[in-house]
Amino acid sequence: MTTKLNPYLNFRDTARQAMQFYSGVFGGELTMSTFADMHASEDPAEQDKIMHSMLVTEQGLTLMAADTPNSMGYTPGTNFAISLSGEDEAELRGYWDKLSEDASITMPLDKAPWGDLFGMLTDRFGVSWLVNIAAGQPTS
Repeated sequence: MTTKLNPYLNFRDTARQAMQFYSGVFGGELTMSTFADMHASEDPAEQDKIMHSMLVTEQGLTLMAADTPNSMGYTPGTNFAISLSGEDEAELRGYWDKLSEDASITMPLDKAPWGDLFGMLTDRFGVSWLVNIAAGQPTS
């Protein structure tokens, strides 16, 4: 089995909504377990929070997330981003369009100095995304 690098996002009380949103963007199968499902917290306020969620798509994308327990500190960070890259322009533009809903566009999806289409945004949940669509190979 190949080793995979999968982004794991942490939220404060919005993991369910965020993962449902990402499921709408990417499709695939979304599974979610609450703290109550896993008997992971005795705090009544945490029972319906998401302890673990995973979205797996037919295209091979995997995204995981959880709500941070009340007892742990939570500071939304700017030290991470999720990168989507490939050659299928229609697929990647579709993801860009959906992620752009209520997002802050850092760099519009446009031709980059290296020849690809590239854009950056921060979605409505504060997650930074980079989208790179590889330019077609020149024909000889």
